[in-house]
Amino acid sequence: MQYFLEKVFSFVPLNSIALFACLLFSSALSVWITKRFFVRSIHYAIQRTKTKIDDVLITHKVFDTLTYLAPGVVLYYGSHIFPSIAGIIQRLISAYCFSILILLIDRLLSSGLSIYERYPISRQRPIKGYIQIIKIFFYVMGAILVICVLINQSPWAILSGIGALTAVLLLIFRDTILSFVASLQIITNDLIHVGDWIEVPQYGADGEVTEVALYTVKVQNWDKTITTIPTYKLIHDSFKNWRGMEEAGGRRIKRSIYLDQQSIRFLTDKEVEELKKIRLLKGYLEEKEREIRKYNEARGIIKDDSPINGRALTNIGTFRAYCVAYLKDHPLIRNDMTFIVRQLPPSPEGLPLEIYVFSSDTEWANYEAIQADIFDHLLSSISIFHLRLFQYPSGHDLMALKKGGDL
Repeated sequence: MQYFLEKVFSFVPLNSIALFACLLFSSALSVWITKRFFVRSIHYAIQRTKTKIDDVLITHKVFDTLTYLAPGVVLYYGSHIFPSIAGIIQRLISAYCFSILILLIDRLLSSGLSIYERYPISRQRPIKGYIQIIKIFFYVMGAILVICVLINQSPWAILSGIGALTAVLLLIFRDTILSFVASLQIITNDLIHVGDWIEVPQYGADGEVTEVALYTVKVQNWDKTITTIPTYKLIHDSFKNWRGMEEAGGRRIKRSIYLDQQSIRFLTDKEVEELKKIRLLKGYLEEKEREIRKYNEARGIIKDDSPINGRALTNIGTFRAYCVAYLKDHPLIRNDMTFIVRQLPPSPEGLPLEIYVFSSDTEWANYEAIQADIFDHLLSSISIFHLRLFQYPSGHDLMALKKGGDL
């Protein structure tokens, strides 16, 4: 150990080592002073203000970056005590300071983005992709400046060489370019907002958009998983955005009730009188009876004739009229939007009676509850109209048949 120290001191004067140690101590002291007094004072002043926006600068440690610059400044100006290596030290410190400035710009841009995202417009006009592009630009330019400082060359010499590598750069930044163009199209055409419900089946995405960035769009699915989709793929492929439904204030209910076609028939006078006891049907049945009576009398059809000779009330027509009256009377169904109760073509599964209306509540859980309540009521009402639901025989039906019972 003694031999090693003697060799070192034979090449490096003792006073130079002491000066270098003092320089390192001064740089460390500058970090402590900057952080202890300067940065803390700024943080204290910011926390005392009424607005909370400037607190973002503390969250992103913008002013903490100044503590990294302090030792660089001390070492840069202190390098003059070593004339033989001052040039090398200054180039290294300059490169270091440029790197810290790029870090400062990065944190300032992140702070600006956080402040912007506090306003409602950020959900309609996300700018995270643009901020990422600006960061990439500054990082590239910063890297060029750092290299130029280290090799003591003009930046134009490197930039002119980059021109010859354009094809290679296009290949390297292919995804960046595609994503940037896609981000522009998404924002310009107002395709996606943060908070939108979108479906992208080819990527298994079905949920709420949580982030629109340069390279990816994050979707939190309804099962709480996260799907990450490349931004440019949303332009290349198709997707469904449910924002239009939410803005319209109505969510579609489209479901069919399958009726046993063998249960469809004309109603008797006694059955009609029983159905008149239903509040929503009384006016309809009385008006329909007057209309039918007038039609039949004009053609000489007497009351005791077979109903097939003229017009008569049917159980399915009356049930369809009840569905219309019930839905129009429902407080959570939009009467000003598409409103249809119709028969679809008969099939081996029965006769579909389709309900096609819109609920006024678009919230998923509330919408499902409204839809369930409607069909609970309608399915329970079918037997009152002497209709039967269609369904394939179940094990219970087959056991009842085996025992000689009714299906």
